[in-house]
Amino acid sequence: MPVTVLIVDDSKLARIVAGKALAELQPHWEKIEAGSAAQALELINHQSPDVALIDFNMAEKDGLELANELRVLLPDMPIAIITANIQDEIITRAREIGAAFVAKPVTPDTLEPFLSGAALRFRSKNT
Repeated sequence: MPVTVLIVDDSKLARIVAGKALAELQPHWEKIEAGSAAQALELINHQSPDVALIDFNMAEKDGLELANELRVLLPDMPIAIITANIQDEIITRAREIGAAFVAKPVTPDTLEPFLSGAALRFRSKNT
């Protein structure tokens, strides 16, 4: 069963960049995209993603708020907060909810440690 990654970012370009990095690292994983937290929560009603990549700076709700909600709905899902806003407070808040931190711009190099950890988690679950 393929792994599904939810990419949430209000920038279409940022979603494309993250999707390309994902495809380079995990070509068999599927992606679904949302342009807002509300759209992401709606998608989750119909699909159950395995991994989430969430932009921090979004209009109606920041990525940490969305990650908190996802953590309640899908407690074991690997979540990464993606942002160019690199502040200790954001990194600390992400860690408090069990989310990783990935700096923008997203590249295969910046995304690889998070996806490797997620892939390892799925392999160990399935053995």
